[in-house]
Amino acid sequence: MRIDPIGSTAVEGLDAKPVVDIQISIASFAQFQACRERIEAAGFLFREGNPDLTKRYFRELPGARRTHIHVREAGSFAEQAALLFRDYLRSNPDACRRYAAGKHRLMALFKEDRPAYVEGKGADNLGAAAGSKQLVADAGLATWAM
Repeated sequence: MRIDPIGSTAVEGLDAKPVVDIQISIASFAQFQACRERIEAAGFLFREGNPDLTKRYFRELPGARRTHIHVREAGSFAEQAALLFRDYLRSNPDACRRYAAGKHRLMALFKEDRPAYVEGKGADNLGAAAGSKQLVADAGLATWAM
């Protein structure tokens, strides 16, 4: 098991909502039930209806600090993409500034439409990731098509 901070709060200097994103990597989803029990015992709610099948998703209890826990299979594309994107922004201040500017633009455009904001942010993630080909190659994922 591996636990990593991901998302905007994991990148120093990047504007972020007060939401902590944590990624827990497990060898296989076959281990998920034991992992689920531990996360729920720590005070988080499993979100069974999450449409993203690349992860198992938990949220904070009502009234607690906003926290998103993403459980993914170690070595999967989704797990690696979250780490590579975070590391790219950490190591590339210009890309980090462009990503922050994009987030602000989307917040202004979609203040009352969270799904549209999230969709737009995903496109910005892909745009920033396209600039991280060297980081992907350095990580040994040269076959990752961008």
